[in-house]
Amino acid sequence: MSQAPATGPAGATAAPAGPPALLSLNNVEVIYEDVILVLRGLSLQVPKGQIVALLGSNGAGKSTTLKAVTGLLPSEHGEVTDGQVLFDGQDITRMDAPDRVRAGMSLCMEGRHVFEHLTVAENLVAGCYTNASDSAELLEEVYEFFPKLADMRNRVAGYLSGGEQQMLAIGRALMAKPQLLMLDEPSLGLAPLLVQEIFGYIKRLNEERGMTVLVVEQNARRALEVADHGYIMEQGRIVLEGPAAEMRENPDVKEFYLGLGEEGGRKSYRDVKHYKRRKRWL
Repeated sequence: MSQAPATGPAGATAAPAGPPALLSLNNVEVIYEDVILVLRGLSLQVPKGQIVALLGSNGAGKSTTLKAVTGLLPSEHGEVTDGQVLFDGQDITRMDAPDRVRAGMSLCMEGRHVFEHLTVAENLVAGCYTNASDSAELLEEVYEFFPKLADMRNRVAGYLSGGEQQMLAIGRALMAKPQLLMLDEPSLGLAPLLVQEIFGYIKRLNEERGMTVLVVEQNARRALEVADHGYIMEQGRIVLEGPAAEMRENPDVKEFYLGLGEEGGRKSYRDVKHYKRRKRWL
C-alpha cells in the first residue's frame, strides 16, 4: 500500500488506479470564520462505480470535506479558500448546493435528520424535489430496494428506530437519482447488527446499481470491509491511502484504527492511545 505524506499546495494525492474519477478534490483548503484552517491542501479521488471510505477520528475534518463537496460550507461561515472540487469533469468549487444536487450528488447527513413529523412516504417524496415528475417511479424503486420502508410507508418517521431512520435517510437520498451517494457516519448510534445491515445495503447499491459511494466513517473495520479504496485523515490532511484490502492489513491501520496488535489480538484503549503518540506519519 502506498503511504502518502500529508498533501500540500505543491502536491496532490495520487488517484486510485482504475475507472475515471467521478469526484476529485485537488489541494482543497477550507477556512471557517476567516481564521480557522480545517482542511490543509486535501486531495482525494472517488472513481466511478466504486466505494471509497474516508476514515479518521473526531475533528480530523471528514464532515468538513463533505460540506466542501456538497456546497454546505457557507451555512457554517466556512469557505474553500484554495484548491478545486471537480464532479464528473466539471469545476463545482463555487457552485450552489441545490445545483450540485441537480448535477447528481446526494448526501446522507450525520444523525440522519429525517423529518420526524412526516410519514416515511412523505420523507421520501421530499427527497425528489429535483425530480418531482418521476416521484411515483422513484418511490417504487426505493420500496423495491428497501421492502421494510414499503411496509412502513404510512408510519411517522419520528417513531422509527435508529436503523430504520438511517434506511429512510438513504432512501430519501436515492430519490434524487444521484450519480454519487455520500454518507456521513452511517453507523453512528446503531447496534452492531444494524451497522452490518446498513453497510450491506451500501454494498448492494454499489454491486446491483453501480452506485458510486463516498462513505465517511469512524468505524474503520466496517467501512474497509465494503470499500474499494480508503483514505485516512488526520488534522485536515490525508496521511494514508490505498486499496481497502491492503489497508486492512497495514500494521499502522490495524493497530490504531482497527485496535488490533501485530498478532491480531485486540488492543486496550490505553495501548491505542499510547500508539497515537508514536504514529509514524505524524
